[in-house]
Amino acid sequence: MNRLTALTTGLLIACSALITTPVLAQDYSQGDVKIDHPWSRPTPPGTPMGVGYMSISNTGGSEIVLTGARTPRAERVSIHRSSMQDGVMRMAPVKGGLAIPAGATVELKPHSYHLMLENLNSPLREDETIPLTLSFEGAADMEVELNVAPLDGQTMMNNQKMDHSGQGMDHSGD
Repeated sequence: MNRLTALTTGLLIACSALITTPVLAQDYSQGDVKIDHPWSRPTPPGTPMGVGYMSISNTGGSEIVLTGARTPRAERVSIHRSSMQDGVMRMAPVKGGLAIPAGATVELKPHSYHLMLENLNSPLREDETIPLTLSFEGAADMEVELNVAPLDGQTMMNNQKMDHSGQGMDHSGD
């Protein structure tokens, strides 16, 4: 019985090594700014917008502000915030940039702050990398790459209603 248990345990450990996620986190550092795991989701053909997520850490003694971003894959990149209001997920642009206080980390993640890649020139495909330049006030521009990977095997938020405040858009079923 002990030999069978040891064999089973060894097999489970070996198999678990095979099913670990193949996407490796990429980290970028420049001066007092550190970017952890920049990523995006795949987009279906014809979808004009994509997203960008990451953690931004400010190890310096002064606040910095993410003022924008750009990529050759989209006409524009803007900073947005999603929040749940009255049972509806709402999204609105962040005016004036996203502040990252001294010594703090701000996460751009689903259902929170994120980058909107607007008017994509082609769909974002799983396993590709998207070049992105982040612009800051109080820090130098940074070049990063978004790794395109599904979120828990899903490419879109299922059965959620999104209201793009101030943009006249309401996507049902996105």
